[in-house]
Amino acid sequence: MQDQDYKVRLEIFEGPLDLLLYLIKKDELDIYEVSIGRITRQYLEYINTFKMLNVELASEFIVMAANLMYLKSRELLPQSQQPPEEDADESDPRWELIRQLVEYKKFKDAAQFLGHQEVKGDAFFATSPEPLDLEAPVTSVAGVGIFDLIRAFQRVLKRFENSTDIREIVGDRFTVADKIEHLLTSIPLGGRVPFESLFSDAASRVEVIVTFLAMLELMKLNHLQVEQEGVLGGIVVLRPEESDAGMRAPLDFGS
Repeated sequence: MQDQDYKVRLEIFEGPLDLLLYLIKKDELDIYEVSIGRITRQYLEYINTFKMLNVELASEFIVMAANLMYLKSRELLPQSQQPPEEDADESDPRWELIRQLVEYKKFKDAAQFLGHQEVKGDAFFATSPEPLDLEAPVTSVAGVGIFDLIRAFQRVLKRFENSTDIREIVGDRFTVADKIEHLLTSIPLGGRVPFESLFSDAASRVEVIVTFLAMLELMKLNHLQVEQEGVLGGIVVLRPEESDAGMRAPLDFGS
């Protein structure tokens, strides 16, 4: 099995509202039509996945999980038995959460707009522009966030949901160090492979988990990078050329 003391130390700048907005966007839903039951189930799946990987989460994630379960329980009660809420004019228990999501999305969109304006301003007022390299490759893929990566990892794990693996029963041990060596051997310098292909030979949940931990460790060391083929698209893992690997930025876990 994976090393029990191994912990993934990732800087997760997104908060619980970011995760909820991501889940809504993934399902192509309107914020006002969100299903508390469905989004609670998906949210808890992400929390459980983070726990499985020993990722330390801020307390706000746990508070939101408790709030979602409370709202879900309220939805199961008839309106005549709904608990009284201070200053609550709406009978729909979702409304306060929806209001928070709408307001948070406004601020997030505004911040993104201002960021784009700053980039445009730098382009117009740059005093010493760098010479244009016409031979440089053009990258058009979208950045990958932590929630996209966890979603892809969850899809791989689903292969083993209804199977009993003999290798797990007999206790075959996979270490992060072994899988790091395996990944560096499997992906050549300058190579690009689909995320799912890293787990094509995995025969158990344990092996998938340890391989994913190894991939995260290599990403923190800038030996691997990830790109995404459009919003919510497929994820590609690439290994930079050794000459410029140290110059590349690590995975951006921000929005």
